[in-house]
Amino acid sequence: MSQVNTQQMGRLVAAGTKEKLAEAVQVLARMEALHIIDYDGAEDGFSLGSPEPGSEAIGRDLVKARAAASIVSATGPDRAVSAKPVRESLGKDLPEKIEEVLSDSSRIDDLSNEISSLGEEEAVLSLVAPLGIDLDLLGGFETIASFVGTVESIEDARRAAESGLIIEAKDGNRNLVAVFVRSENSSSASASLEEAGFESIQVPEGQGSASSRLSQVRKEKGSLEGEKYDLEKRLEEWTKSNGEMLLCGLEVLERDHDVLTAPVRIAVSEHAFVIDGWLVMDRAEEVQRELSEACLFTEVSPFQMEAGGGGHGHSDHHHSQEMPPIAFQERSSSRPMELLTDAVGRPAYGRIDPTVFMFITYPIFFGMMIGDMAYGLVTMGVGFLLLSKSGTNEMMGLGGKFLAYIGLGTVVFGYIYGEFAGFEFLPHGHCDVDHIIGVAQCEAAYLADGTTHGHYHWKESHVPSWVSWMTVLYPNGGEIHYVLEGPFSMTLAYPFHRVSAVGDGGNLEHLILLTIYLGVMHVFLGLAIGFRDIMLFGNGHGGFGFVCAFFEKGAWMILLVGGFMFAYGFIGPASSSVRDVGAGIAIFATGLLMWTLYRYHGVPFPINVGLAPIEAVGMMPTVISYVRLFAVGVVGVKIAETGNHMLYDKISLDEPLMAIVLVIGWLSVQLFAWGLGVFSPNIHAARLHFVEWMRQYYDSSGEAFRPFGLRSRYVEVD
Repeated sequence: MSQVNTQQMGRLVAAGTKEKLAEAVQVLARMEALHIIDYDGAEDGFSLGSPEPGSEAIGRDLVKARAAASIVSATGPDRAVSAKPVRESLGKDLPEKIEEVLSDSSRIDDLSNEISSLGEEEAVLSLVAPLGIDLDLLGGFETIASFVGTVESIEDARRAAESGLIIEAKDGNRNLVAVFVRSENSSSASASLEEAGFESIQVPEGQGSASSRLSQVRKEKGSLEGEKYDLEKRLEEWTKSNGEMLLCGLEVLERDHDVLTAPVRIAVSEHAFVIDGWLVMDRAEEVQRELSEACLFTEVSPFQMEAGGGGHGHSDHHHSQEMPPIAFQERSSSRPMELLTDAVGRPAYGRIDPTVFMFITYPIFFGMMIGDMAYGLVTMGVGFLLLSKSGTNEMMGLGGKFLAYIGLGTVVFGYIYGEFAGFEFLPHGHCDVDHIIGVAQCEAAYLADGTTHGHYHWKESHVPSWVSWMTVLYPNGGEIHYVLEGPFSMTLAYPFHRVSAVGDGGNLEHLILLTIYLGVMHVFLGLAIGFRDIMLFGNGHGGFGFVCAFFEKGAWMILLVGGFMFAYGFIGPASSSVRDVGAGIAIFATGLLMWTLYRYHGVPFPINVGLAPIEAVGMMPTVISYVRLFAVGVVGVKIAETGNHMLYDKISLDEPLMAIVLVIGWLSVQLFAWGLGVFSPNIHAARLHFVEWMRQYYDSSGEAFRPFGLRSRYVEVD
């Protein structure tokens, strides 16, 4: 199938004798081809199967291995290793080593609790020790009330103890007191102490000198901290020696456990079993052939979606057709973009997969926003670094490729814009003839007047030499300005000076207009995809076919065209007839939306009279939202440009110390501009795709295809 579709799925039903169930499970595990449908117990004579012998022991080992893996910070091997040495280790010393880790970890937890408790006692003892009173004398009297704590005013505290005894001490800036009064005077003493800013101290239990106990606590605490440190160092050494093998063993145990417990997902009778699941049709013959020895019967039925009845989500209210899981096409270059698709949710079966489209448009949108060769090269460098460090981590590898793609888009647009680290290094120019912006157009204008040459004036860019040399990458040292005038007043230029206005030899206004046109085309593409999906598979409310697609999506396409014509005729240089025709088309499309809401969404018609125009007007902010492609980039380049003017331009070797400070400050601004350039354009590019574009057609209700099998990351399948 095409790369814009997900893979065609089929339903496998396989049956055989009960003694062959384990063999069939092993075949399926090795092939990683079947998305098993768990048996629900609905058929008479069948029940869920039982785990294979040994699963309980494997389960216990698996729990311990997972616990150990959560304790240590281990990393797996860079390449998958053979399963034989891993199984040998699981059968010999690895279980004992795991027990050691668990024991050490448990002891560390106990030590942490004891140290925390001693620390609390130490803090209290350090407060009462300066008083010089034994712990058992600080409280516990029958006829005497005691108050131990800190006060703000010693004089007020002394008044509280006029009828009793007060002992004072200093601990830094704090005033410590121990006040003893008769029990009948405790209320008045408490009130007086409150006026003195008294804060009570919880006296620890014990006997004898507080200072002696404090020394003992500190000694015990130090001993426990030493033991804890030794255990933590031992865990670090254990991780270095056994971390890789632990993760490899954990993977093997998880595989074995999945295989041994797989029968609990399968329908089993007294003498037979039945396996039910989904597979990719491209592997149907292969799976049937491999299962032929373990199964007496296998059948694969290609899934045929019923138009108008299918899908997840809303369609479930109208049709009970069970939908298959969604498997992406086998991809190489565009596979990192599956991260974006999965972030939203996989498409419903039969619908267009946006992955390949985003492989093209996402780097373009991102590159158009940040548009700086320096930041693009840094982004690509980070991507290649992640790729080189990914090893067996597939997610990190895909992330590295993704960064490389958007970095490449940034380099391309940085070349078109002529920007590097916030410097515009290409010379600007202008023509003597008004409204002429291109060199060739300027020459042509003068030749038309009978002159022999054109007058295109250049203004050099004042940038550092380590940036200005890049003008050699352009024809004629960068003194070029090719312009292509497109339809609807669209102007494409090379180079494209995006920051400066047209009057200053720039293309700022052209960029704004270009982003709006990109929005119109991108949204129209989404509506066209939605038209196709509804025509073939339905709208999720029971409707399908050309007529349904016309009202559901065609009306919006007509509205988009009409609205564009009206706006261009109203604001642009077009005649009033274009504006009037566009307004008529938009009004006609709004009428179609009224019928759509009534016929396909069940909204009462009187409500549609007000609702349809409101929804129609909502198309305008959707398109205008694409102006962020211009705005975000200009903000980013202005931040970098400001740093260049305020810091870099003031660097002078005559003041070495200040030069170092300015260089560090300039690099910090560049790092901030790059970081902002990576995160902010990604957010906005994702929004334009996930919200503005996918909203026109996307159904994210697909379930991911998860085949049962022995997935290999660290250990080869044996």
